[in-house]
Amino acid sequence: MYKLIAIDLDGTLLDDKKEISKENLDTINKLIGKGYEVVIATGRRYWSAKELTKGIDRHMTILANNGNIVRNSEDDKIIFAKYLNIEDFKIIIEEGKRRSLNPIIHIDGYEEGIDIIIESDKEYYDYIGQDNRFKKVNSYLEIEDDKILAVVYGESKDVLYPFYEYIKDKYADSYNAHIMENIKFAETMLEIMNPLGTKWISLVEYANKLNIRPEEIIAIGDDNNDLEMIKNSGLGIAMKNGSLLVKSAAKIITEKDNTESGVAFELKRVLNI
Repeated sequence: MYKLIAIDLDGTLLDDKKEISKENLDTINKLIGKGYEVVIATGRRYWSAKELTKGIDRHMTILANNGNIVRNSEDDKIIFAKYLNIEDFKIIIEEGKRRSLNPIIHIDGYEEGIDIIIESDKEYYDYIGQDNRFKKVNSYLEIEDDKILAVVYGESKDVLYPFYEYIKDKYADSYNAHIMENIKFAETMLEIMNPLGTKWISLVEYANKLNIRPEEIIAIGDDNNDLEMIKNSGLGIAMKNGSLLVKSAAKIITEKDNTESGVAFELKRVLNI
């Protein structure tokens, strides 16, 4: 029997206009009403995830920044927080600079209205949008006391995959890193975080608090940051529009994609609602 449903946002619950369809919305609200624990598990920052899911009118837990910050959506209370060690942060910044790479830094500054740090001489507006929840610094190396959740690089596959492999080989114990391909921001996106900061690890930690076992979890996603939870949950569902890697690990691939309310279609079928 399934008790918890973890759902990714972009490419999964959201359509290509970054909206939740009425069918998806009605299904999620109905599932929560029936007693299922619904968790949003996303690479997005908490503020953005909460804004995009405000049509869901019941309690939810949001695993934001790939599980590095976990909050209750009703009162914004932090359940888990996993920050990047400041020295490890500076090492990865230096490694990136040696490759002429300029990242975007995600921080835990929800209460202060700041989620992102950017360097003042770089242009990142295609990524950060118009919400003004960012601050500028002259250099990332001057950051000392911000609660760093993720270092994010957007570049081509040819540039980011060698960097990703280098990080995995040299700094396996210092970072969790993955490359996302099913995105619009860039050809690929490399995210570097706390070594225990993954959707699946944080999802299991949260489920344990509720006495829910991994086999009682349904996980739905579309990109490589969803791989672990789709592979290890009781029922892993990959979106029809998902990456090849995620599809290869899933028990079910949705018949409909994210623009066709694929989440609602599969959950209604699996859970007989």
